[in-house]
Amino acid sequence: MTQANGLQFSGHQYLRHRLVLSILSGKALKIDKIRPDDKNPGLRDYEVSLLRLVEKVMNGTVIEISLTGTAILVKPGIIAGGPITHDCPLSRSIGYFLEPLIMLAPFSKKPFNLTLRGITTDDKDLSADLLRTVTLPHLEVFGISDGLELRIKKRGSPPLGGGEVQFLCPVVKQVKTLNFVEPGKIKRIRGIAHAVRVSPQFSNRMIEASRSVLNRYIPDIYLYSDVYKGEDSGKSPGYALTLLAESTTSAIHCSEVVSQPGVAPEDIAIQASRALLREIQRGGCVDERHQTLVLLMMVLGSEDVGRVRMAEPTERTIQFLRDVKIAFATSFKITPVDASSEGPAQLLYSCYGTGYVNTNRSLA
Repeated sequence: MTQANGLQFSGHQYLRHRLVLSILSGKALKIDKIRPDDKNPGLRDYEVSLLRLVEKVMNGTVIEISLTGTAILVKPGIIAGGPITHDCPLSRSIGYFLEPLIMLAPFSKKPFNLTLRGITTDDKDLSADLLRTVTLPHLEVFGISDGLELRIKKRGSPPLGGGEVQFLCPVVKQVKTLNFVEPGKIKRIRGIAHAVRVSPQFSNRMIEASRSVLNRYIPDIYLYSDVYKGEDSGKSPGYALTLLAESTTSAIHCSEVVSQPGVAPEDIAIQASRALLREIQRGGCVDERHQTLVLLMMVLGSEDVGRVRMAEPTERTIQFLRDVKIAFATSFKITPVDASSEGPAQLLYSCYGTGYVNTNRSLA
């Protein structure tokens, strides 16, 4: 619900995107009833760490956490950016912290130069590889490109981490309006098989197994073996396969499977390959993991109608659309696409941009 003086929600879910909406809309955020009936009530260590990171990247932001940790109040200031270093707790990977900051970074006063340390790949959040190869290209379609980069300095697998990434993001005055309604045909598949503190042969085995599935569909496949040694390989053994398929209109679909105890590299690769094929089958111009990022940028776009074609919204996306309506008083028109071929439902999402201008930039 909304109040005259800000946004008010209950529960621990969707904390990250509510924090982003509060900061970008400039409205205070109050969240109560955070795990009140849990054995261990209140905020988790990674949620507190995220709030501390937000404080670092901003100026004049007030964050109050209740004694029990079951309620927070955030009064947003301005996004300052600049060089920042943060150690992430090992309970969540770097992707958990980076995803909301990628949404905020283009609207800061100074270009972001953010170094995060911790776990680079796990099975809960977007990995450093997906953020680099899929998330950042989604920003580029909104005109955020010069100097946009994510560097993986060290890899860190769970449980001990030891990874390090550097995120660089330019500052923009406004984002472009999106009109992305043609999914196109898949023209190439790329992938990264990485292995840390295990035999380098593991990444080659993943590549062979993945090719055995994907080569039936398309010849243009390049899977890159990424083996880190010594200091750069973090503190725990692990491996993963990240795959992405790009279409003729630059739509990207992705999948990733991370190593699990007792599961052979070949099985990991086959799981990832099948997950990619399922994602391609769902269709649309944006994959389900990036629905909220693209919809947010459409809301912030210039005062014009933005349109994008995607598959059905996930639960997270549905809640995000509700929260956007509260924060920005903007709603989306969602209409079915006339798909002549049989396949999953395709929807056209359109909204009128709010013409959001980065006022922090003009203060520099």
